[in-house]
Amino acid sequence: MPKIFEKDGFSFFFYMNEHEPVHVHVRKQGKLAKFEIVNGCAEPVFGKLSNADMAKAKELATENSELIVRKWFETFGLG
Repeated sequence: MPKIFEKDGFSFFFYMNEHEPVHVHVRKQGKLAKFEIVNGCAEPVFGKLSNADMAKAKELATENSELIVRKWFETFGLG
């Protein structure tokens, strides 16, 4: 499970059997969320985080969308 980055208690990662579209999984305190990266913005797909944590995770994923996309292609070579 490749970890992309951690910040403010959130861990952003991929699973090894990922599929398109480009997306990232987020974990905080054992709860999960998933965001697709669309034109540099993180769009929620699902989430079990609190509303405040979903907003913060979306903000962090959007701020780091270039890193997420770069790591996606380095890891999976899809596109």
